[in-house]
Amino acid sequence: MARAKLPRSPSEGKAGPGGAPAGASAPEEPHGLSPLLPARGGGSVGSDVGQRLHLEDFSLDSSLSQVQVEFYVNENTFKERLKLFFIKNQRSSLRIRLFNFSLKLLTCLLYIVRVLLDDPALGIGCWGCPKQNYTFNESSSEINWAPILWVERKTALWATQVTVAAVSFLETTLLTYLSYKGNIWEQIFRVAFILEMINTLPFIITIFWPPLRNLFIPVFLNCWLAKHALENMINDFHRAILRTQSAMFNQVLILFCTLLCLVFTGTCGIQHLERAGGNLSLLTSFYFCIVTFSTVGYGDVTPKIWPSQLLVAIMICVALVVLPLQFEELVYLWMERQKSGGNYSRHRAQTEKHVILCVSSLKIDLLMDFLNEFYAHPRLQDYYVVILCPTEMDIQVRRVLQIPLWSQRVIYLQGSALKDQDLMRAKMDNGEACFILSSRNEVDRTAADHQTILRAWAVKDFAPNCPLYVQILKPENKFHVKFAEHVVCEEECKYAMLALSCICPATPTLITLLVHTSRGQEGQDSPEQWQRMYGRCSGNEVYHIRMGDSKFFREYEGKSFTYAAFHAHKKYGVCLIGLKREESKSILLNPGPRHILAASDTCFYINITKEENSAFIFKQEEKQKKKGFAGQGLYEGSSRLPVHSIIASMGTVAMDLQNTECQPAQSGGGSGGSKLALPTENGSGSRRPSIAPVLEVADSSTLLPCDLLSDQSEDEMTPSDEEGLSVVEYVKGYPPNSPYIGSSPTLCHLLPVKAPFCCLRLDKGCKHNSYEDAKAYGFKNRLIIVSAETAGNGLYNFIVPLRAYYRPRRELNPIVLLLDNRPDHHFLEAICCFPMVYYMEGSVDNLDSLLQCGIIYADNLVVVDKESTMSAKEDYMADAKTIVNVQTMFRLFPSLSITTELTHPSNMRFMQFRAKDSYSLALSRLEKRERENGSNLAFMFRLPFAAGRVFSISMLDTLLYQSFVKDYMIPITRLLLGLDTTPGSGYLCAMKVTEDDLWIRTYGRLFQKLCSSSAEIPIGIYRTECHVFSSSESQVSVSVEHHEETREAQGPWGSRAGTGGGGHTVGGGSAERPLLRRKSLPWARRLSRKGARHTGKAAAEEISQQRLRLHQRSERQELSELVKNRMKHLGLPTTGYEDVANLTASDVMNRVNLGYLQDEMNDQQNTLSYVLINPPPDTRLEPNDIVYLIRSDPLAHVASSSRSRKSSCSNKLASCNPETRDETQF
Repeated sequence: MARAKLPRSPSEGKAGPGGAPAGASAPEEPHGLSPLLPARGGGSVGSDVGQRLHLEDFSLDSSLSQVQVEFYVNENTFKERLKLFFIKNQRSSLRIRLFNFSLKLLTCLLYIVRVLLDDPALGIGCWGCPKQNYTFNESSSEINWAPILWVERKTALWATQVTVAAVSFLETTLLTYLSYKGNIWEQIFRVAFILEMINTLPFIITIFWPPLRNLFIPVFLNCWLAKHALENMINDFHRAILRTQSAMFNQVLILFCTLLCLVFTGTCGIQHLERAGGNLSLLTSFYFCIVTFSTVGYGDVTPKIWPSQLLVAIMICVALVVLPLQFEELVYLWMERQKSGGNYSRHRAQTEKHVILCVSSLKIDLLMDFLNEFYAHPRLQDYYVVILCPTEMDIQVRRVLQIPLWSQRVIYLQGSALKDQDLMRAKMDNGEACFILSSRNEVDRTAADHQTILRAWAVKDFAPNCPLYVQILKPENKFHVKFAEHVVCEEECKYAMLALSCICPATPTLITLLVHTSRGQEGQDSPEQWQRMYGRCSGNEVYHIRMGDSKFFREYEGKSFTYAAFHAHKKYGVCLIGLKREESKSILLNPGPRHILAASDTCFYINITKEENSAFIFKQEEKQKKKGFAGQGLYEGSSRLPVHSIIASMGTVAMDLQNTECQPAQSGGGSGGSKLALPTENGSGSRRPSIAPVLEVADSSTLLPCDLLSDQSEDEMTPSDEEGLSVVEYVKGYPPNSPYIGSSPTLCHLLPVKAPFCCLRLDKGCKHNSYEDAKAYGFKNRLIIVSAETAGNGLYNFIVPLRAYYRPRRELNPIVLLLDNRPDHHFLEAICCFPMVYYMEGSVDNLDSLLQCGIIYADNLVVVDKESTMSAKEDYMADAKTIVNVQTMFRLFPSLSITTELTHPSNMRFMQFRAKDSYSLALSRLEKRERENGSNLAFMFRLPFAAGRVFSISMLDTLLYQSFVKDYMIPITRLLLGLDTTPGSGYLCAMKVTEDDLWIRTYGRLFQKLCSSSAEIPIGIYRTECHVFSSSESQVSVSVEHHEETREAQGPWGSRAGTGGGGHTVGGGSAERPLLRRKSLPWARRLSRKGARHTGKAAAEEISQQRLRLHQRSERQELSELVKNRMKHLGLPTTGYEDVANLTASDVMNRVNLGYLQDEMNDQQNTLSYVLINPPPDTRLEPNDIVYLIRSDPLAHVASSSRSRKSSCSNKLASCNPETRDETQF
């Protein structure tokens, strides 16, 4: 081993006086010691020096005795070096193959030159011998072999052929020697070696025996050696460039070369043998071979002598054997290529744009959703989609990809994202984006996430610059792929939407319509008004534009956000919902009136199309406005409106500024909305309603930013005595325990002290309380029940939006988790800090479990799709159990609002299924027609989806696809769902329009009113209407007396008129009489008893209908008795359960508003609900419309001087009329 320092000379090693070596200091003495030897302590200095010198001498001697070892000496021999150059080395062996291939082609070319220069008519004979002429005699059977054995070969041509043959012979001999492995006969009897000897040895012999120079040598057989050299050259070429070429290309090349060699061999052989016969030219022989091998056989050219005829027969037999084998191999490779998909060429990847879709298994629904949404954007029409899937292509997928529309755009590759070879085939490094989707049909969703994570890691490692769009199923796995540009967590979005649907009806439908690309063409050919309006409004999407470049918002630079939203909607009909500062990455939804717009801000708005594709047409009323004329405003009614109402609707300076400051922004959820108070003059209320202006810059005197963190928040100002005791128990703060990494912190209502785990169990008492059912708890609000299989971490996102700080404390609904499996301690630790959250073990298909969890005291039941049912043998049967269970609950508890999650969207047609529902059949035909027209939202007209009663998470797959073009869609969706809480950003809520609010008349005026009074931004309407079908079987004659008699029984329903309304008069004919609208079952029975008398066939039909009603009535009584008996058996009070026949008018109205009431007695009547996103400003409001709002963040206006603001807020509220406040709050 080499030492760090050379040993010193003996003179240097002598010790001086005192034992120190001369010329060296004491600390340097141990420097010569080996670092591996331990330092020795003690002893004299002289002994240490002597020992050191002895060790140095020993080290020097051992270094002289070291032996250098050489490795791989066997490769240094002359044979091994030649083998390395000719065979082993990739590049040099490729050059040798190329040289050999060129030699064989040269010999074939020289043979053709010899044939063209040779003329048998000039004489035949050996070299130097006298020439003899030969004439073919067809009548003679004898063959003159001289023309076959001898040819005429020029000296220069002979010399060239001999040189080429000598080089080929030496090369073949050398390669045979280098590849020799002990069996010489195996090398000799190879076909290639034999052909080489036949074509080279005779030329070498002619050097030493000149008469043989004119001897015929079948040099044309070198074409087969050229084919063999070409195959080896291609293999070496692939090894040299380290790339794998398609096996299909190799096989096609081999087949082509085989055909070429067969034709060339037959042409040259027949031409030479026919020298003794018909003396065919080379071109004639080629024509004969082509005609013969193509099985045409004209017969104009035929061989004359038997040797040529024998050659033709042999060539045909060889072709019949060789070509089928080649074609079989080609077909096999073609079938394998169809399965694997081949490659995406590098040239296409560099000249064309493509994205890659990585999935575990590709189903037809997933594929069509992706393709329809991806290619819905005009700028993506030139993109290609490369699908990378480890499984074989499905039959349905194969059939779809054969359609010309997709076959030119979609490329299917069978391979794994974990293999670099497959990623190279897909040209991942040149891709514009990579979409990695999880397999949601797996029973083990965690395992599916693990596969997705590995795919994302593999793609990021192979192509770090390729943007990733990842779909994750479980939230706890999200942080593993946080490096991706866009991530969508399925369970987070699912539970948040289901939670919001309990306070904002049809939230899943609202979000689904927003994230789907549509032109608003759906349903425009329908004869029904609601379908045309619903389809038109579904075309609204979220777009963005820089404010300085926008015609919509450019004029509002330096103005407040609310001012811009107010006037942009009034002028253009667009809904401004949020913005993003240039220096910030956070998107703010409705930042409020204090936010001043800048030219560099990015504005987000909802509209039918983006501004760049919009044309601006100024209407006539604007010209009239400039001239001083009064137009009709936003609502063009049949009657002329008063002048001051027209002025108010046109958004000019309005009245009653002193009263608008008394209307603070509410923080209510679904039922607590904004105040549409009627402006009054001196409290008399005699003035016509009008709208207050929106200030360009917010004034602190008109804003009431109450401190929501204090105990004097607006929802606690006038509590009752019992509510006051319960409200004080809650505090606002951030949940201390998050169940998974990556959850966004949200300010929530919390318990001051965590509840013990035993108190979270609803159906069992503990030492802290003895409550064993929901009735005993005495909840003030109705329950929200969630039925799930397990308490996953995603269920945490169901609780947080319902306990957010901006929800009023007195409106918090108790949450009951009905779980099939017992939750673990980690989940209980996360939810024990939230108020009124309980769990219970049970199943949704067990009536006892439903009754014990308090379903009769619940307003909302959310049924989550179970993971164990997702892997059914038949894909679409995965929802069978859920659908049947929900149908049973709908029959048992008809007043319950049920929201169901399904695996497959196509199964939503079975929700609340009725076999004789002709309207559902009509909607089914409409859906098929829309699908044929290419709609991405063909299922939107299904009544359960339109009403928000059913939801499938696969509908949100388009959210990930849209983010490729709109990178802001995922953040905006998360803000709307409450998954992210950005400081200063608003939240989604809802308010209901009552009879007292109809003075506002139109949606445009409502938008202006909410902007001016509470700075809220409406984005849509959830409308419920009574839909009556025109059928002779469903029309019942009713007299005026009976209609008036039942008017009071209708209660508030009387104001909710359908198509007929209450103002119809009854004439003599039955066609003039109004259609029935059922309010309750007793009311319907009275009508049937007191109806007009019928005779003949009409009377028989009436009796039949009465029998059917009695039968259905008895069925309801049976179900009611079943529920009551089970409640008595469980020891539960039956006072809370009411049969559908005993529903009050308010219960029925509530059910109508939610779109759940369907007339079981008459299949021709329905109440339908639907969502209108950003409807036209002149849309007339109807009673019980629910308006979706984006309310500004209450904490955004809290300043340091919160106490002074609190007092100002209290004084202004005290100056308001309390009666008006109570009447107008929702």
